Amino acid sequence: MLSISWINLIVPPIAGGVIGYFTNDLAISMLFKPYRPVKIGDYQLPFTPGLIPRNQERLARRISDAILGSLLTPEELENLARRLLQTERVKAAIFWLLELTLEQVKSQTEQRSAQVLANILRDLFGQSLPRLVKVWARRNDFLETQLNQIFDQVLVELQFSEDQAGKLADWLLQVVLPPDRLRIALIDFLTDRNIEILDERLREKTSGTYWILANLFGARNTLLRLRDYCVHEREECNQRLGDLIIALGIRERLLESLQNITLQSLPTATTRQLRVLFQHSVRDYIQRQGLQFVQGFSQTVDWDHMALTILNRLKSSTTLTQSLVVVSEDLALVLERYLERDLELIVEKAIPILDLDTVIMERVKATSPENLEAAIQGIVKTELQAIVNLGGVLGFLIGLGQTLFLAWQG
Repeated sequence: MLSISWINLIVPPIAGGVIGYFTNDLAISMLFKPYRPVKIGDYQLPFTPGLIPRNQERLARRISDAILGSLLTPEELENLARRLLQTERVKAAIFWLLELTLEQVKSQTEQRSAQVLANILRDLFGQSLPRLVKVWARRNDFLETQLNQIFDQVLVELQFSEDQAGKLADWLLQVVLPPDRLRIALIDFLTDRNIEILDERLREKTSGTYWILANLFGARNTLLRLRDYCVHEREECNQRLGDLIIALGIRERLLESLQNITLQSLPTATTRQLRVLFQHSVRDYIQRQGLQFVQGFSQTVDWDHMALTILNRLKSSTTLTQSLVVVSEDLALVLERYLERDLELIVEKAIPILDLDTVIMERVKATSPENLEAAIQGIVKTELQAIVNLGGVLGFLIGLGQTLFLAWQG
């Protein structure tokens, strides 16, 4: 009798604890399992699949609504963007990109990089620049400052040195005005008409001794003999003219004259007029032939060699490397000013483009029930185990209450 009474007293708490523990554990397991429907023939067993796999699409929508409605609101996204796009972070990112680009250029094959740069330079100077020059040349102030500077600092102060003047004087005497050319010029000048005119003018305009000579002897016979001498005594005439050039010191006179040629000796008004004329001449030339000149100049340049030279210089340029910091800082400040004004509008436009709700729903729906269970268990494993343990404790307490009740009735 005592043994039966003892069993009646001990069994309810134990049975209640076991039932409560395993019931809660089964309920939690039924949230996830089975992962797929279980069928007997055409009949699908109830509670299959588990609660979460069966309602995974609705769960995905609820998670998406909860995240975008409470966590990733436009205000929070804007604050997040401000934290991510702080000036120092943006500056570091831009500097890293510029440095990476520079390293990429350095690591690429020279031929490939040079070809790209050569094509850019060829298009710039052969196509784009001529069109721009053609448009700019229509302006009245086109290159006005630059041309004035060239005129004032170069042309006005331009003066031949002694060596330059000497070479130019020799060129004039040997190429422009050699004895043979002077002889031909004399023959061309001493036509019958010109001789008659000279003879008449000497007779009319001279006075004194020259009038007697002009009227008694006349200049006509002398000029005719000079012309015949130049025509028939070619070599001897050339020799005499050469000796005459030396005797008269023509080279020294040319040398002195060339050295004294400078725009500084001209009156100020004349210099100003020459400067205006210089501007108009250059502008007219560019308007008429500037396009052909630039295109022709571009065709004569070896752009491939020039591009290769530029790249080699960039690879060893410390100035370029040092300027990356300044450039990245300036770009970061520009971006900061832009974001201060338009960040809210950017975030507003970015949210529909990102389509975060669809992304979250698709990711949740694409997650397998096994991975979903592992994820949830990883987050609330301790809490779920506490619920199971609580079920066991409650079952035990209920059984213990029943035992106390039986003991009180006995």
